[in-house]
Amino acid sequence: MDKAVNNGVDRADGTWSGTWVAERLGVELTGDDTLTDLLGLALRRNPKRAHLLVSNVLGKHVPQSPSVVYGSGFALGRRVRELLGADAAHVAVVLGYAETATGLGHAVADGLGSAPYLHSTRRPVRGVVRAGGFEESHSHATSHLLLPEEPDLLAGDGPLVLVDDEFSTGNTVLNTLRDLHERHPRDRYVVVALIDMRSPADQGRLAELADELGARVDLVATARGTVLLPDDVLEKGQALVAEHHPAAPAAAERISPQPDGAGVASAPAGGDPAAPPETSGPSAGSAPVRAGAVARVDLRWPAGVPDGGRHGFTTTHRRRLEAALPAMGARLAEALPSGARRVLVLGFEELMYAPLRLARELEQLVPAAETRFSTTTRSPVLAVDDLGYAIRTRLVFPAHDDPADGPGERYAYNVAGAGFDAVVAVVDSAADTAPLHAPDGLLAQLAAHIPHVLLAVVPSYVPEAAYASERPSVLPEPLRGPAFSSYAPEEVGWLLQDLSDVTLEAPTEEREEAIQSGGAHYAESLPVEYQPSEQYQNLFHAALETSATRIAHAVGVVTETVLAERSPRPVLVSLARAGTPVGVLMRRWAQHRHGLDLAHYAVSIVRGRGIDANALRWLADRHDPRDVVFVDGWTGKGAITRELAAALREFEEAEGVTGFDPEIAVLADPGSCVRTYGTREDYLIPSACLNSTVSGLISRTVLRADLVGPNDYHGAKFYRELAGADVSTAFLDAVSARFDDVLDSAQAAVKELLAADRTPTWEGWAAVERISEEYGIHDVNLVKPGVGETTRVLLRRVPWKILARAGAGADLDHVRLLAEQRGVPVEEVTELPYTCVGLIHPKYTRGATGADGKAVAV
Repeated sequence: MDKAVNNGVDRADGTWSGTWVAERLGVELTGDDTLTDLLGLALRRNPKRAHLLVSNVLGKHVPQSPSVVYGSGFALGRRVRELLGADAAHVAVVLGYAETATGLGHAVADGLGSAPYLHSTRRPVRGVVRAGGFEESHSHATSHLLLPEEPDLLAGDGPLVLVDDEFSTGNTVLNTLRDLHERHPRDRYVVVALIDMRSPADQGRLAELADELGARVDLVATARGTVLLPDDVLEKGQALVAEHHPAAPAAAERISPQPDGAGVASAPAGGDPAAPPETSGPSAGSAPVRAGAVARVDLRWPAGVPDGGRHGFTTTHRRRLEAALPAMGARLAEALPSGARRVLVLGFEELMYAPLRLARELEQLVPAAETRFSTTTRSPVLAVDDLGYAIRTRLVFPAHDDPADGPGERYAYNVAGAGFDAVVAVVDSAADTAPLHAPDGLLAQLAAHIPHVLLAVVPSYVPEAAYASERPSVLPEPLRGPAFSSYAPEEVGWLLQDLSDVTLEAPTEEREEAIQSGGAHYAESLPVEYQPSEQYQNLFHAALETSATRIAHAVGVVTETVLAERSPRPVLVSLARAGTPVGVLMRRWAQHRHGLDLAHYAVSIVRGRGIDANALRWLADRHDPRDVVFVDGWTGKGAITRELAAALREFEEAEGVTGFDPEIAVLADPGSCVRTYGTREDYLIPSACLNSTVSGLISRTVLRADLVGPNDYHGAKFYRELAGADVSTAFLDAVSARFDDVLDSAQAAVKELLAADRTPTWEGWAAVERISEEYGIHDVNLVKPGVGETTRVLLRRVPWKILARAGAGADLDHVRLLAEQRGVPVEEVTELPYTCVGLIHPKYTRGATGADGKAVAV
């Protein structure tokens, strides 16, 4: 490693990043020639120890090339494999230390080849039995827990490999060995570290413990050295911290060395010379920072693969992760802003390995960008803007994973002012909370210093035993009208939780900006309910009068097809909310035509998040999954069709429950996405014209982490206050009244359909892809095909333009009226597989509506 460059900290003049501390505290560092390349020094804000050895290759406090970070641990693993021999390495188990060495230990396990990995944790998990624990005497947070999913992971007689970033006194290792050997004695241990900094006296204690245990204990380290400390080092260190870190610094406080000739203050390499070394949240006495947009990246993390070694990581997990990494890295690469030249992948406390591997993939995929890796930390360290000091800048923000030891400050070092033009923050889902997104939270702090902030969330792995112990034995019964919805109680049971008392609505423009920027998922808020004008209401009633017979025919066709092909007594499960009126009508048809009293429920499915697994569990407990038929209103491009299929596969793998059929039954299938439908024509279904007032006064469903826990149904609101405008029952009654008129035609159509080839062609999806490219949108999610989806665009999103099939008649009267009200052009197109297509504004900024981007009052 070049001494002149140290992980983004400018050392062009050859200054060692431990000089500042060494000179002021009288600290001496002796050892291998490579020692000063591997570490620097900083001051702890800790009453138990004054100095901190700051590793330059660990990826914790100092951003470093992910290949260097991973390679350092992997090389140590190879050395351990050579020491043990192939046979012993094959039965070894690797244990890493939280929080600093969780990623290092995992890389060591990879280097061994087939060793399972476990790291200690400071996050207790209900339902997981503790397999051991120990104390780290000098640390700011002392308790380490061992929580393996498999209780016998540490019970074997093969070698146990313990990995830490550094050995200073060896106390942590001694405590661990005693605890584990008492529980599960074995013949051999290997202790691994990047740096062995024990004094001669401390080195003897490890040999004494080996004799005491009657076991062999080897030590493997990258470098060795010794820190010589004066007797008054603690007092001097505390005085320096007090001098350079006032009790309540301002957000823009610049912590610079005193003018004593020890060094010249400057910003980290590539950074802004005026950037402050520290940015603090309100807990440090400052105002919240103003954050820019944060874009989410869906990694599509492989189901069932742990996010790290908190509960154990097996060779099977390793193979599955290795197979998935290239695609996940590619998704990150695609999400980076064009021209990004310096990128940071920032992990989260114990979550080091997953972001490290993602960073390494990104480094290889985007060679034009300089990729660096580091993580946030609990460790409080003084920041001093000096070339001879290892921690140049510090971001301060509140903890965001509901830690067991209560709220507190967390830190990100050497990030601000380091010249990064993009950062990918990687957290687990347990930490994707409101404090993370708060004005003083980590994302806001990053956005204040780095132009582009991406957020990637890895699912928090919780062992099956914990799921079983935490899951309620009895899930809530469905909500029913009139307490929840204006539908009669027998018409539908809602497998939802009532969020009526929660304010969830946001202005359409704000929602669109947040959704397109990736700062929020569409299911985390609700649009303000559209209140139709008298002219629009008249259009609805006119459309209902002219289309009720056509809809009744489609209801009969799809219901008879389900009864003939799927089940003689199906359990109808509507996808809320567009599917709910259709499910009610299908239930009415079965009762009217066959005297069947079918069970009917409504459940939530969210694009990008899947179906409500708790609702599926409730259904599987009370019905045969083979009888369940999922119902929706219509298909557009088939996104929900695909979402349901993927979600049911994942549910089956996770729960072991089989039998749910992903084939959706829909009233209209203009996109040719399903086999079970009432029609493939794209015409006006009046229930698409309105929102809750035609859907039992129920909102679209909501899925937000602070409102919906792992054992809760997804949520929705009951808009009781809109009862005066409710036409839900009127719509159902108008269609049901035409059932007798269409009995014969529906039966004849069903016979033809059952004999026909109904294999989905997905022509709608192909058309959407073509339109997306032709109109320069390059995002199929912003192209909404069909009358129903176009209506939704005009009611809930920020529309750009409407494409209408040339010659389309009354089916588009309401679309034209809404477009006129919102100032959105309607463009007639000769070749269009749908009656119309709605295009969401592709480059939305607040106030942009219409093709010219001008604001239009709605």
